[in-house]
Amino acid sequence: MGKIKYLQVQVLRKFMVNVFIKLGVPPKDARICADVLISSDLKGIETHGVNRLGMYVRRIKKGIQRPFTKIQVIKDKKGIAVWDGNHGMGQVIAHHAMIKAIEKAEEYGIGCVVVRNSTHFGIAGYYTEMAAQSNMIGISCTNARPSVTPLFGVTPTFGTNPLSFAAPSDLAYPFIYDAATSIVQRGKIEVNARINKKVPEKLVIDKQGDPLTEPREILSKILSKTASFLALGGDSEEMGGHKGYGLATIIEILSSALQQGYFLGHLSGVRNGKNVHHCLGHFFMAINIEMFTEIENFKKTVGNILRGMKNAKLAPGHRKIYVAGEKEYLNALRIREEGIPVNQNLMEELFNIQDELAIAKPIY
Repeated sequence: MGKIKYLQVQVLRKFMVNVFIKLGVPPKDARICADVLISSDLKGIETHGVNRLGMYVRRIKKGIQRPFTKIQVIKDKKGIAVWDGNHGMGQVIAHHAMIKAIEKAEEYGIGCVVVRNSTHFGIAGYYTEMAAQSNMIGISCTNARPSVTPLFGVTPTFGTNPLSFAAPSDLAYPFIYDAATSIVQRGKIEVNARINKKVPEKLVIDKQGDPLTEPREILSKILSKTASFLALGGDSEEMGGHKGYGLATIIEILSSALQQGYFLGHLSGVRNGKNVHHCLGHFFMAINIEMFTEIENFKKTVGNILRGMKNAKLAPGHRKIYVAGEKEYLNALRIREEGIPVNQNLMEELFNIQDELAIAKPIY
């Protein structure tokens, strides 16, 4: 695992902005991209923060992701819009899509923007939190390159397909649910590979349905389509595997059918042995709470629901019940003080990026 370094938030943010600019991303867009990644690190979601920077570098340099984002409006009518992202920066596309959804919700009560031909947009919760900060309910989801098998299958057919829902509350933080519909996702495997940590069983299977635990082997076999992640609930109906699989299918539909975008195997990023655009689809919705009820009443009700959850009797061996968004809020308070933890392998990768792109200002 090596020594952990703690980098100041603003230093790492500035470094990532410089990296994106060097890759041809306009400065304003570069700041959006870096902010989404930093937001993930602040929440303690290390899988989608600076750990993913190298992925964007590689994709832009290979030409499968465009640094300049040109959004094409396919349809814009009352509370809905359909956009084509033209393979630009996913964070930029998603950021503007949620802004548009919020603007539409201000006027029509509900705003919905769907996107096709986009790229990896970071954490889905970043965009729903934008809605919550505007005193709205936010919903976002996206499909992804195939890595998860349907229940009773062994072929990677659909993506980890994350879903996020956020609502403001009268607590110090909003309720923010943000999770993949698979038990584990690629970013977590990548983190385990960096620190040489095995993956628990019953998360990933090979073509014979046997469990895989070595992270580097998993990453290799996922790429060669000889391994699959399991959906939430695992490999049986008794444990609810059909529920995770069904939820992932809902997200696949919302992320492709409304916008007439690509789905399933068409999102692999490989065609005829060559790297191509991933063509991801996204779904964003904002719901204007004040069109339904007074915002303070809504926040109080949500707060009472969350307090009711937290006040449930504790199971033996546990000291506290958390609600979605709470740990992330507490992590952000701590990480802003301590800095963002970066392990030795990741630090070496950041140095390599710095040298490769001739970024003058050092990381620290």
